[in-house]
Amino acid sequence: MATTVMQDDVTHGELSPQVLYDKCMALARNLWWSWQADVTNLFRELDPIRWRQLQHNPIALLSEFTPERLEMRASELVLYSRINQAYRRLKEYLTRNDTWAATNVGVLGSKPVAYFSAEFGMHESMPIYSGGLGVLSGDHIKSASGLGVPLVAIGLFYDQGYFKQLLDQDGYQREEYLDTKVENLPMEPALGDDGRQVTIHIDTRSGRLAAKVWLVRVGRVRLFLLDCDVEGNQPEDRQLTSRLYGGDHRTRIRQELVLGVGGMRALKALDIVPGVYHLNEGHSVFATLEAIRERMHDDGYTFDDALREVAQHTVFTTHTPVPAGHDRFDAALIEEHLGPLRDALEISHDQMMGLGRTDPHNHGESFCMTVLGLKLSRRANAVSALHGNVSRRMWHHLWPWRVEEEIPIGHITNGVHLPTWLAWQMRQLFDRQFPAGWFQLMGEPDVWQEVHRIDAGELWETHYALKNLLLSFVRRRVSRQCRRRGEPDEAVEAARSVLDPNVLTIGFARRFATYKRADLFAQDIDWLNALVNDPRRPVQFIVAGKAHPADEPGKQLIKKIANLRLDPRFAGKIVFIEDYDINVARHMVQGVDVWLNNPRRPLEASGTSGQKAVLNGGLNLSILDGWWAEAHDGTNGFAIGKGTQHVDDAITDARDADELRRVVDEQVVPLFYDRDVDGLPQGWIRMMKSSIGSLAWRFSAHRMVMDYARTAYLPAAGGSSCEMKVS
Repeated sequence: MATTVMQDDVTHGELSPQVLYDKCMALARNLWWSWQADVTNLFRELDPIRWRQLQHNPIALLSEFTPERLEMRASELVLYSRINQAYRRLKEYLTRNDTWAATNVGVLGSKPVAYFSAEFGMHESMPIYSGGLGVLSGDHIKSASGLGVPLVAIGLFYDQGYFKQLLDQDGYQREEYLDTKVENLPMEPALGDDGRQVTIHIDTRSGRLAAKVWLVRVGRVRLFLLDCDVEGNQPEDRQLTSRLYGGDHRTRIRQELVLGVGGMRALKALDIVPGVYHLNEGHSVFATLEAIRERMHDDGYTFDDALREVAQHTVFTTHTPVPAGHDRFDAALIEEHLGPLRDALEISHDQMMGLGRTDPHNHGESFCMTVLGLKLSRRANAVSALHGNVSRRMWHHLWPWRVEEEIPIGHITNGVHLPTWLAWQMRQLFDRQFPAGWFQLMGEPDVWQEVHRIDAGELWETHYALKNLLLSFVRRRVSRQCRRRGEPDEAVEAARSVLDPNVLTIGFARRFATYKRADLFAQDIDWLNALVNDPRRPVQFIVAGKAHPADEPGKQLIKKIANLRLDPRFAGKIVFIEDYDINVARHMVQGVDVWLNNPRRPLEASGTSGQKAVLNGGLNLSILDGWWAEAHDGTNGFAIGKGTQHVDDAITDARDADELRRVVDEQVVPLFYDRDVDGLPQGWIRMMKSSIGSLAWRFSAHRMVMDYARTAYLPAAGGSSCEMKVS
């Protein structure tokens, strides 16, 4: 556990070894460091090789140092003042009260937001996330911290995480699960009034479940993680929270019971009384049932009155436009796991099932978590304007007396945490050009217009440097993949020189669900061959992503793309990076020229990866779906198609593939390779500036959290607000 340092002990004008060590460890134990480039660089400089080998984990790194060895290394590198300054900045950050939230949503100070999510992606060294939903949750709580929004977060601790992806010699995805060492994570026991780690219990018809609670500090935000690996649980239940999105329906409902009901009981045990419940996707909506039980037990409410009261304080965010993506459970599973809670709620089994059915009287309908979330919240939102339209159409039958336009599901478009995803080199460039203190005003559009004053050569040079960093990273990873597969030395050596920094580089990285159509660019192999091998204007591709272990079609897509490396026409020009995670994503969004996204419209709820590329000068080439449908203006990137889809998916896919090839041939490639006498692609750079200036502020997580605070949190806590966007 971290040692609290309250004073700056000094020995011979420098920090004593133990105080120096304690200050470094205090920095490492709050994830604030992960979005502070200067602090990250401090840890890296201590031992660059081990830093990379340890997945950029500062606690694991520091554990290999004694205080004396750390003091010696700090002396060699003259790090004392930087360590002191970083430590003082952290303390000042944690104690400041002149935040945006204090001025704009002060009522939340006594009525904090309880933010529930099944996963949190904050940094690669803490692998309790799988992809977009988790990274969004991580970005949300980081921005809540930066804005000073009173918020506590609740999730699950997966000690084996999602999975480590390995491709075999045939290009087929294999999954490997590794145990995470708790002692190497910035976690500490969440303590109750008795000084002991909080443990909660949940009764089911088949026995009692227990979970202990951990605390993770994410800047000003406290994240509480529930962990079922406790004595007293059945052996299978001790493994319940080991893996994210693993197991069958019974495993899933038990995880969601722990997250929702267990999360509420953890807050109660910690004496935290929320004024708002924000349920990020349907996995956590059992929390509303526990909140109703609390009001009935504590305040004597009837079930109906307690439901109305809890719903008034509940915000529900839906992310999934695909019907199959909404968790559904049969009646037997619901009764087994919610039976004791149902007894306490004093409702019948049919009433309980009715809460999760679109038609409460249809006894053949299963229990849907999204339906429960929509019924038990008074503020529901999708995550982009187009997704709002899709969600209102999808769920209109819950309000049959309303026209579709009046269905009470608004939208707050997702954004990304700028300090996490903006490359340090690009930040330095902006610091020189933007007004002083601009980083505190990152959600203001006027600040970003200064990008148009940046010298074109300087912007291109910065982007080119980031691109070279990406290619160096890719070469290391690809050569390592070749070595692991036992490929010949010449293949390993060839991997060290894949890709060319002077070639137009397109990146594609995301979950390999089939509707995301990862292979759309490879539908016409002859065209692809001509594209990547054009002697004057070649193109190269970097691809990454995981398929769910049970998604065989997704695995086949990975195999198809990964095995292009075996074709001499594409060797070294189309590369697949294994084990997509935050680290891979960071390198890719900071270094590619073009970010490709081609889902089958309208199945992309938002898609935040392209927003991260914007910050670093990457241009989006995307279907007009999710966030891009409201972002593209004709000057800030490239659109695939005109925002329509055919009723026949096969026809839609063929049309979109044709349009992708046309846009690449007629717009993307010519603009990139049109150079002036100095070798600068002036038209391309103008589009980079237009992209940054028009999009960076609009699609930041700070803007997103401010929207939630004003339009959802504030009214849910009893204050006044603006209306949530419905159009």
